[in-house]
Amino acid sequence: MRRRAFAGAMALTATGALLSTGTAHASRAPRGGSQVAPIPPSPAHPNGIQVATEVVGGYRSKFPVLRTKEVNTKGEHVISVEYQVQETGYWCGPAATRCALSARVAPPSQATLAAELGTHTGGTDHISQIATVLNNRIDAGEYFIREMPNDPPTQGQIDQLWTDVVTDIDDGYAVVANIVAPPGNQPPGYPPDQTVYHYFTVIGYDTDYNTVLIADSASFNGWQIYWLNFSQLASLIPPKGYAA
Repeated sequence: MRRRAFAGAMALTATGALLSTGTAHASRAPRGGSQVAPIPPSPAHPNGIQVATEVVGGYRSKFPVLRTKEVNTKGEHVISVEYQVQETGYWCGPAATRCALSARVAPPSQATLAAELGTHTGGTDHISQIATVLNNRIDAGEYFIREMPNDPPTQGQIDQLWTDVVTDIDDGYAVVANIVAPPGNQPPGYPPDQTVYHYFTVIGYDTDYNTVLIADSASFNGWQIYWLNFSQLASLIPPKGYAA
């Protein structure tokens, strides 16, 4: 049984805007605005996939599916998930949700999840929508959200995030995080002159290096599955939240 502690009332309603594989969107587009066509992903950066993977679907498509290989050693734990680049400039929420689902069940398409999440051209509005879809498709009630409104986060919020990541990964579940990455505090490959509003999936941790493994559907400059310092992850989530 998973060790669970439920979050308090959902205080934030801020939009989690999505981004394209080549251009970050710094603000939400109006509902019913122009559509963004699928964008071919960049080839993976030489250091952009930092765990063992195999292609399991879409061999000839613009958006092939990779599956990570599980690692479970004394210090490092990586779960097996399906990774896919997001198919539109605003589907990082569906892509991150699909990745998390794939740790537990056969995931549907990004398009199906976009409809279930209520994703529009401006993105997926709130992390609670992702938790709801995860619960509907896996084990009802297993996922909850945690808000991180303090920027910088409190030590208690940082400790809780680490506990949630380790507990979920050890139980075979992924964490979906809603992040805000401004210039000067960004994961590798991100456009350095823009603030990026995004969802990505946490699929592993390494206690020896204080790092977490990120499956990032944006594929900025080919960075797709990479290790990120845990302290930086904690700094990227405020004032948003995560589903764990």
